[in-house]
Amino acid sequence: MNQRPFIPFHRPLIGNEEIEEVVATLKSGWLTTGPRTGQFESEFREYVRAPYALAVSSGTAALHLALAALGIGPGDEVITTPLTFCSTVHTILHVGATPVLADVDADGNIDPDSVEARITERTRAIVPVHLGGLPCDMKRIWAIARQHRLRVVEDAAHAAGAGYRGFPVGAGHPPSGERSDAVAFSFYATKNLTTGEGGMVTCHDEFLYHQMRVLCLHGVNKDAWNRYTEKGQWFYEVIAPGFKYNLPDILSAIGIHQLRKLDGFIAARRELAARYARELADVEGVELPREVRGRKHAWHLYAIRLHLDHLAIDRAAFIQELRQRRIGCSVHFIPIARLAAYARLAESPRNHCPRAMEMFHRLISLPIYPGLTDEEVLHTARSVRQVAIEHRKAKVFAAGGTTY
Repeated sequence: MNQRPFIPFHRPLIGNEEIEEVVATLKSGWLTTGPRTGQFESEFREYVRAPYALAVSSGTAALHLALAALGIGPGDEVITTPLTFCSTVHTILHVGATPVLADVDADGNIDPDSVEARITERTRAIVPVHLGGLPCDMKRIWAIARQHRLRVVEDAAHAAGAGYRGFPVGAGHPPSGERSDAVAFSFYATKNLTTGEGGMVTCHDEFLYHQMRVLCLHGVNKDAWNRYTEKGQWFYEVIAPGFKYNLPDILSAIGIHQLRKLDGFIAARRELAARYARELADVEGVELPREVRGRKHAWHLYAIRLHLDHLAIDRAAFIQELRQRRIGCSVHFIPIARLAAYARLAESPRNHCPRAMEMFHRLISLPIYPGLTDEEVLHTARSVRQVAIEHRKAKVFAAGGTTY
């Protein structure tokens, strides 16, 4: 069993196009933010059908810039989900606001009913997270935001290539005019589209875009290559205490070609998800992720849920069994209130999220990425089946007490 090659949880798929573009960038002498970053932004705008896109150093930076540029700050509350990476909540704290946790729905995404129940006079914004690449119920969230005059910033770290009601995540819903204030994407090494590190924030408002652009690079109001006044004097002005969030051309060179391949990557992920679904459909003790009508899943994650009442082992032991079969897995995510930095959030009944806490103990993310071979996905699925069967909890007949 242990002689077979290990199947990692993720492998990036980088081709010659990305390598050659990086080499060309190095030879050009322009390594930091420049023409290739501008090209990447332009092509990403077109892809997600948003008029403005700003390339940044991470998805975290994208979220932080959006909240800061929207004027979210001390005294404000921002509602988000407990099932997310810690950076979602970090950015709320970084602008001085207070995070409020709303519980999740059956699909793992934030529950609009829970969001609405936690709105107060201090609430200023909602940050829904498209968990695993499945878009949230944005129609409900937009309606709630409109009713209560709230901002919406989508955490689309998992959702490059996803779609909602026939349009790419980032476009909103043009026929109805519904859209978020900003959408933040991540291009971290494990994401559907990677630049190694990096991100993008998109929006439909010109003023907000310019605010984010200024804050992105130290609050300077002129680009590095355009710092001369009409009188020929070299000059720039700092108009806000900004950040160092720009994306360099070396990384944008990778992103240009990753973006062009993204639809193919998503198609490959969809086929892998369908293969898992076929192989695991009848496995007792395992619940499979599903698509939702009107929401194009990007399949960044394939997160199964264990029915622990059917199994004689817990989630940790199940993962260990898979590792012994040379399969890498992960868990997405540890609920925010369980993390030491956010222990005070857990103390407030307002932040209690019982569905998220119950779901967490059952989650296992299986490998899913372009480049995962048929043999690897088949071995993974068969291993899940084998572990579930081997550790199936014995059942007892009510009458005779016989086990089977």
